Amino acid sequence: MSRGPGSAPMAPTPGLRKPAPRSLSCLSELDPRPCRPPGCDPRLQPIIQRRTRSLPSSPERRAKAAGAPGAACRAGCNRQLRVRFADALGLELTQVKVFNAGEDPSVPLHVLSRLSINSDLCCSSQELEFKLQCLVPDFPPPIEAPGFGDRLARQLVCLERVTCSDLGISGTVRVCNVAFEKQVAVRYTFSGWRSEHEAVARWRGPAGAEGTEDIFAFGFPVPPFLLELGSHVLFALRYRVAGAEYWDNNDGRDYSLTCRSHALHMPRGECEESWIHFI
Repeated sequence: MSRGPGSAPMAPTPGLRKPAPRSLSCLSELDPRPCRPPGCDPRLQPIIQRRTRSLPSSPERRAKAAGAPGAACRAGCNRQLRVRFADALGLELTQVKVFNAGEDPSVPLHVLSRLSINSDLCCSSQELEFKLQCLVPDFPPPIEAPGFGDRLARQLVCLERVTCSDLGISGTVRVCNVAFEKQVAVRYTFSGWRSEHEAVARWRGPAGAEGTEDIFAFGFPVPPFLLELGSHVLFALRYRVAGAEYWDNNDGRDYSLTCRSHALHMPRGECEESWIHFI
């Protein structure tokens, strides 16, 4: 449309703006770091930590290694390495051990019994029969005796029962609850009281009517080399309470356990599927 003289200029009609083409060189002006507000991300820590002052640096370690005996000499060093043999110092170059054919080695019986079990298991086609040595109490369980209650009331401490296993000897003791603070221990010997040992029993729980009695449990190991036929283990029980001391030593005879031979029978099929190989 034409405009007449003196008419006001017309505003341009708004339309779509087209971006002007720009050179890619403007990308170099951008900041490569991400635009994030400060304080949002934690400060990055280096993965490799700095060597502590207590550790020597590499040059120091190399210097110490160079000065160590047998290390290579540095440039300008006049030290010469020397080799010295043992005979030059009056020592023997070889060591000779003489074994006599007539002297058989001393092998414990419990080792020989286990070797015989393995040989019988591999070679025999019938029912396996072998013997094991174990400790057997020389007394019945005291708790099953008819006068156990009267005996406990008289001496304030009594052995209940004892059990023997590969781990040693264990048992339970019953005491009268005289006071809260009390201690029970077992004193035992493998040499007929020429030497003795002691183990403290631990409290297991109350017993009797209205908690008038307490039960303690004890245990001590038995070395395998002591398991010889006929050997004995003796022990007695000590009870300390209210400043007094009481004993249960089987009426002066001590509690005795004797090593005896025990025969076992097992069918061939059960032996092959059992853990008898590891006895």
